[in-house]
Amino acid sequence: MSSSHDFYLNLSDIIEELSFDVALMPKDPQNVKIISRNINRLGLELIGPIKHFDNKRIIIMGESESYFLSTLSPEEIYKSVETILSLKPPALIITYGIKPLPEILNVAKKYKIPVLTSPDKAADVMAELSPLLNIHLAPRITRSGGLLNVHGEGIFLTGESGVGKSETAIELLKRGHKLIADDSVEIRKIPKNTLIGAAPENIRHFIEVRGVGIINARRIFGIGSVKLNETIDMVVNLEAWDDQKQYDRMGAECKYTEILGVKIPYVNIPVRPGRNLAVIIEVAAMNNRQRKLGYNAARELFINLGMDYPKHEPSLEAEKCIWDI
Repeated sequence: MSSSHDFYLNLSDIIEELSFDVALMPKDPQNVKIISRNINRLGLELIGPIKHFDNKRIIIMGESESYFLSTLSPEEIYKSVETILSLKPPALIITYGIKPLPEILNVAKKYKIPVLTSPDKAADVMAELSPLLNIHLAPRITRSGGLLNVHGEGIFLTGESGVGKSETAIELLKRGHKLIADDSVEIRKIPKNTLIGAAPENIRHFIEVRGVGIINARRIFGIGSVKLNETIDMVVNLEAWDDQKQYDRMGAECKYTEILGVKIPYVNIPVRPGRNLAVIIEVAAMNNRQRKLGYNAARELFINLGMDYPKHEPSLEAEKCIWDI
C-alpha cells in the first residue's frame, strides 16, 4: 500500500478545478505539489507561538481572521503573518472576496508563497477543496480484476486469468449494467472507510475477449453502459469448479475480505459449463443490498424451520485477502 505522500496534486490543477483567483504567484503553480489531504484554517496561529504546525497543508484565511488583522498596526500584521508564512506552507487562500492586505503580499513575496483568493465563504471553500484533495491524495492500490455497477452495487470481479471475468462482464453489460474497469482496477480509500474503484486512464472502457480481441465497451454498448468510478460494495471471486471442494450452499456465514484495511463482503462463485454467471452475480448483488438493509434469507429459512440460526466466527480463510490466498 502507498501512503498519500506518494501522490500529489499540482496547485495549477486546484486553481483550474475550483476557479481561484491569483493574487500572487511567485513560482510556477505546476511545480507547487500539494501532498497533504488536510487543510489548515488559521486561528490562534495569528496571535501566539506556533506548535505542531504542518507546513504541508494549504492555509485558509476567512473573514474573522482578516478582521482581526485589520485591527493591528502594519508592523504587527507583518510580524503575525511572517510567523506563519516563514514556515513555507504550499499556498494561502483568502476567502470571502477579501482583498489581501499589502503586508500579507509582501511577506508572501519574501517567502515565495502563492496567494489565491475566492469570493466564497471559508467554509464553502473548504467543503469544495477537501473532497478534491481526498480523492487525488487518497491511499491506493491497483489490483487485477473487473469492476461493474450491478443493480446499484459496485461489484469487484476477481479470479484467475482465463476463468471468464471479461466474458461475464460483457454479459452483464448486455443486461443493462455498467462497466467501470476491466483487467485492472485502481482502488482508493477515502474517508469513512469507503473504497472507490476506477480504471487506469489508458485502458478505460476497453475489454479483452479471448478469440475476439480488444473491444471498446463504450462504443459497442453506448455511453450509458460505462461509468468513470464506483464504490466497491462487494468482491465476487470466480474460480474453476473443484469437485473435491465443499461450496457454501446456505450463506449463513457472512464472509469478508480486506482491501486497504476496509472489510468488504466477499463471495466465491465456482465456474463450470452451464452456469449463468451474469444472473448469479445479479442475484448476489441484490442479496448483498438486502443484507445491508438488515434482511438475511438464510436466517429467515432457519426460523421458519424452527432451527437455531448458526453463528459463525469469521474463518481465517474468509478474513484473508483473496489475492493473498
